[in-house]
Amino acid sequence: MNWRKCIVVCPLIGLAGLVGCGQRENEKKDGVEQRVETVLPSEVAEVRTQTLRTVDFEHELVSNGRISAQQVAELRFLTSSAGNAPTKIFVKNGDRVKAGDAIATLDTFQLSSSFRQADDNLQKAYLELQDVLIGQGYTIADSTSIPKDMLNLAYIRSGYNSAKIQYDLARYNLDNAVLRTPISGIVASLFAKPYCQIDGSQPFCIIIDEGKPEIVFKILENELGMIKIGDKVKIQSYSSPDIESTGSIASINPSVDIEGTVRVKAYVQPNPGIFNGMNVRISVFRALGKQWVVPKTAVVMRTGKQVLFVLKDGKAAWNYVDTGLENATHYTVTSKTLQEGDEVIVSGTEHLANETNVKLIED
Repeated sequence: MNWRKCIVVCPLIGLAGLVGCGQRENEKKDGVEQRVETVLPSEVAEVRTQTLRTVDFEHELVSNGRISAQQVAELRFLTSSAGNAPTKIFVKNGDRVKAGDAIATLDTFQLSSSFRQADDNLQKAYLELQDVLIGQGYTIADSTSIPKDMLNLAYIRSGYNSAKIQYDLARYNLDNAVLRTPISGIVASLFAKPYCQIDGSQPFCIIIDEGKPEIVFKILENELGMIKIGDKVKIQSYSSPDIESTGSIASINPSVDIEGTVRVKAYVQPNPGIFNGMNVRISVFRALGKQWVVPKTAVVMRTGKQVLFVLKDGKAAWNYVDTGLENATHYTVTSKTLQEGDEVIVSGTEHLANETNVKLIED
């Protein structure tokens, strides 16, 4: 009975083994076919090319910095005799003002009264000064011939000096009850409201000069040889990449800090989207002579080496290259097999192999 079961089961096991082997063989073939298809796509690759020429290469050095105006005025009320609550505010944030324009004013009633009183006291002191001098046998008209020590004594006895000090202070307080801007620019950081107390330790507002903004950034000590005064720069906002401006390096601080960096200052063209204090990306460009320059998309890795494909007779022919300097979009390259005028494939290189059939896309 057991012998018969063995006869029946053994063939079944053998049959299952054959089926399993057949499935594995099919999976192997499918895997090989997939790998081959990946390396050698069945469809003709569509590519774009660019003629290899010797051109001026601009090296790009990238850093981070912050925008600041060349001139900023922090405005404060210089008198507190009338309190710290402005009665009128004539501008708002973003307004453009000219030097001398009124920004806000305090209540001037008390200040005007103090000034008139000081003026009256000064006139009385002047009359008293005349009396003192007449008592000494002189007049104000003789002030140039009066001995200096005698004249000083007359000023003190008449109270003229004290009255003049009080007058000047009252005049100063009254004049500064109206807050005026010393420079032209844009109003910023204005948060006060009429009849509300203001914090005297903080600026009432800030006036930002609308001239060329400046930007300060740092470079490494070993990058000093890559820049010089006058090199052109481009800045780009991190928050809005479409906001950008160009300018040039204005100064290089001749000192290396403890972190091994050097401070560099550049001036850029004004842009409505650029604000004081904005963080930006800075690119410094410097021309480094005639070289072969190709887009970064043209250089790919094959067998662990850098390869650049050239279009020849409808096929992609690869060339080993060495990349040198780079910027955000391009490499400089050298090669023993490339020639001036070769049509370098710059797009569609992802799945190319040597002798792959390609189709040129016309722009």
